Amino acid sequence: MRINTIEVKNYLVKSNIKGIDYTINPYVGCPHACKYCYASYMKRFTHHDNELWGTFIDIKLCNTPISIKKLQGKTIFMSSVTDCYNPFEAKYCISQSILKQLLNIDCNIIIVTKSSLILRDLELLKQLKSLKVALSINTVEEKFKDDMDNASSVKERLNTLQILHNNGIYTILFMSPIFPGITNYKEIINISKSYINEYWFENLNLRADYKYRILKYINENYPQLNKLYNEIYILNNNNYWNKLSEEITEYCNKNLLKYKISFNHKELVK
Repeated sequence: MRINTIEVKNYLVKSNIKGIDYTINPYVGCPHACKYCYASYMKRFTHHDNELWGTFIDIKLCNTPISIKKLQGKTIFMSSVTDCYNPFEAKYCISQSILKQLLNIDCNIIIVTKSSLILRDLELLKQLKSLKVALSINTVEEKFKDDMDNASSVKERLNTLQILHNNGIYTILFMSPIFPGITNYKEIINISKSYINEYWFENLNLRADYKYRILKYINENYPQLNKLYNEIYILNNNNYWNKLSEEITEYCNKNLLKYKISFNHKELVK
């Protein structure tokens, strides 16, 4: 793992994500090394073109205080192209220092992570005025999780959500990315619904160099799904996602679950 520290002028970046005003990414790169991570495109903008995603991290240092005036009434997303609670946060505490600055600001904060490390800051999180915490889970199978990322186990993520919920924090289970024929959304909902306030659903989007790595993985580990993945990702047939969206909508409405489906990235990110 190559570790570097960089100076930045500001942690805040204007967001192009619908419903989000600013994003905060305390790190460049992510050691979770998710095989399907869209954020790997950042390499070409951050002088990491020739490095493998997940093998480098830049620690962002910033001497400029976060603007209280700028964030009043705004929505902040942590994080969009890294995990703000990746393992290096345990040492550098950049996310923790940022959240301390947000304590007295009347803003909405959304934290998305795959790490149980967020529980280190439980007492701090409880003090934030308007907070939602989402953990990404797309399987109950630890082996599949291990094949896809280096983050906390599925069991740890579910336990983290339960602890957060029990401490009065708004919890979101971010079912992302949904792998066709592999992710069982009903199973995940049934084991977690007692401590989840809201479910988010996002489909697996394949592009750039990781598209064929994932298709190769499916071919080698789930050959029975080759035809389905070919239809979706080679022939660009959206019937699967349209049908799944209808099924999830019906299931969530029937079970009185709060949910959001983000299957159209062109609408989600302009």
